[in-house]
Amino acid sequence: MRTQRRAPSWRCTVALAGALLLSACAEAPLPSAAGAVRKWVGPLVNVPGGGQFRTVIYYGPWQCSAQLMNYCQEKCAGSGHVLQGCMWLADVKMDFQGTLVRAGSRFGMTRCCCNYATLTPGQNAASRDRWDNIREGFRNRWAERFGAWPGEANGKPYQGHHIRDLKHGGNPTDWDNIIPFPKDIHDTLNGLYNQCYANEPPWTSTGVDYPYGE
Repeated sequence: MRTQRRAPSWRCTVALAGALLLSACAEAPLPSAAGAVRKWVGPLVNVPGGGQFRTVIYYGPWQCSAQLMNYCQEKCAGSGHVLQGCMWLADVKMDFQGTLVRAGSRFGMTRCCCNYATLTPGQNAASRDRWDNIREGFRNRWAERFGAWPGEANGKPYQGHHIRDLKHGGNPTDWDNIIPFPKDIHDTLNGLYNQCYANEPPWTSTGVDYPYGE
């Protein structure tokens, strides 16, 4: 049986798995059959007390569903900002299997492009330095929780992506703000973020509820 639970942030503790999730997420609808999608399938991780869980990350970006667009509007308004665009970055799925129960959760990782102020070049560089200083340790701690840090086919690790980007005040070291991303997709996100913050399509309108299938 599959269940879904609403989580206000990546720091959603998966009760059955005992694992800490990453950030800025809202519950996403389950997908129906659609085209192929890039995904990372993590290893099985043993849970203290019995059972195992597996993490799967599906990568966009896609236009936000109506549900995720509403989530971002509320998020921006809650901090006194206005939503300028919404980007559905990825879905994170966690499945747990124990002796007596099977359960799962899926969370939509969203970039809410609120009208945040931008950092000065010096502030941005300092923020980047803070991330550079903890990058390796962060990957190791992430692997301890999820069994592995994702990697490319050539063996290089995925890049760490800040969901609220550093230029717009994203915390460079917060678990709730970092998700592993394949390099080729990650390299496109800065340009897409510029569109999103500039209130440009397609990030100003809602997309489908089910952008991919499994």
